[in-house]
Amino acid sequence: MSTHTGVVLTVRDLGLANQTDQVDDIHRVLDTTIDYDTFDLLSRRVKNLGVGDELQKVVSYFKTPAGETPAGFRRALRLSGETLIVDLERDISRDKNGVKRPTKVLYSADSANPYEVEPIAPFIANLTCNPGIIYDLFLNNPKANVGNKFKDRDEVMTALGDVLGPGCDISVELNNPFNPDFDAILEEAERFREILSPWRVVIKVPHTGPVNADNYRQLLSGSGQLDVAYDKGSTADMLRGHRLALKLHEHGFRVNFTLMFEPYQAQMALQARPAFINSFIRHRKMQSERITKLLAAYEGSGEAHVVDELRSYLIANDYFPAGSEDIGEKEVLAKANDVQRHRGGRKGEPADGLDNVRHNLRALRQANLPDTRLIICSMEGPDNYPEIDRLLVEPEFADMADRIVVTTEPQYLARFTSTNQVVSYQRRFMKAAEGAS
Repeated sequence: MSTHTGVVLTVRDLGLANQTDQVDDIHRVLDTTIDYDTFDLLSRRVKNLGVGDELQKVVSYFKTPAGETPAGFRRALRLSGETLIVDLERDISRDKNGVKRPTKVLYSADSANPYEVEPIAPFIANLTCNPGIIYDLFLNNPKANVGNKFKDRDEVMTALGDVLGPGCDISVELNNPFNPDFDAILEEAERFREILSPWRVVIKVPHTGPVNADNYRQLLSGSGQLDVAYDKGSTADMLRGHRLALKLHEHGFRVNFTLMFEPYQAQMALQARPAFINSFIRHRKMQSERITKLLAAYEGSGEAHVVDELRSYLIANDYFPAGSEDIGEKEVLAKANDVQRHRGGRKGEPADGLDNVRHNLRALRQANLPDTRLIICSMEGPDNYPEIDRLLVEPEFADMADRIVVTTEPQYLARFTSTNQVVSYQRRFMKAAEGAS
C-alpha cells in the first residue's frame, strides 16, 4: 500500500474528469493506490482519467462484478497526452483488484481432475497438465472420471477453467511436439487459447533431446529404450523444443519450458524466452542417491557384479542408449562418476538434491527476462517438500521469492498442511467440547 507520512493516496484523489463512455469501468480502478511522488507528478500533468483496451476486454470476458478487476492482473498506469490510462497486465501474483497474493512464492497443482482441483483452487496461481495427467490419470481412469462424465480434453479444459477462474494460469502440453507440421501445432495451441482465453493459457513445450519424429515410436514399444544416447542427437533434434518454444512465443503464446533436470539446461532454455522454466526434483535425486550407493559399493568391494548392476541401472534410466549391455567397466564407472560430480552442487551446500533449483534461480537473477518464473516440480516422499520449504527462506534467494512457483499433486501438497500434533490437539479440543455439550 502506497503512503506518504501515513496518508494513503489513490487514483480517486487526483479528482480527474472521467472519459464519459468509460464511467462504469473507471469505477473499477479508482481505488488504485499510487505513491506520493507519482501522485505529485500526475496532479500536475493530467486532467482526464480513462481505462485501457485490455481492461475492457478482460472484465467483459470474465464477467467481472461491477467495481472490481479480476484476479490474475495487476493495474498499470500510462499517460496519453493529458489523460491517465489505467489498464491491466497479466500477473498471477495478484488477487482481485490488483491486491498481492499472501506470499511472494506461488503455488501450483499438477492435475487435470476438476474434482481434485476444486478444493485447492483458491490457493494456487497455476495448474500444469501434460498428456499423462490428462489421459492416464483422469480421462481414462474410471475412478477419477466418475461415470465417464468427461469425454475429451476440450471438456476437461473447459471445466478446469470454470473451477479455477481468471487468476490462475493453465499450462497445458501439446499432444505431439514432434509433429513436423507447425501449422497443426499452432492450431492445437489456438484451440487451448480459445477454451482458456489468451490470458490464462500457457503452452508446455518439452526439451526434446535426441527424440524426433522418426524415432519417438521406439519409446512406445519393446523395451522403450532409444537407440541414441541422450546427449548424442543431432543439433536440430536437440534444439527442436527450443525452436518450437520460440516460435510459439513469436505467435503470442506464453510458454512453460519443461523437462529440465540439470542446471546446465537453464541458460539455453532462457534463449527461447519462456514464461516459465522448470527444476524437476524427485527422480533426479533418487537416481543420484542410487548411483552414489553403487559407486560406494564397488569402491568397497571391487566386485564385478556391482558394475553389472550399475550398468543395468544406467541403461534403464537412459544414461546409456539401447544396445549398451556390453559397454565396458571403465566407461560405466566414468559415466557414473560424471553424474556424481556434476550433481555435487556448490561446496558447503546441503545434499538435498536442490542444486539445480539454486542454480536456476541464480541464472534467472542474471537474465533479461524479469517476468520469467521458475517452477519447482516433481516431488514425493517425506523430504522433498520440507527441503524446498527451507530453501524458500534461504537469505540468498530472498530477492527471488516472487519468481518461484511450487507445483505438485494436490494431495502431496495437502499432506504438508498438517502434523501429528494437529490430531492430538483436535482430540483434546473435541473431548472438551463434547463435555461442554
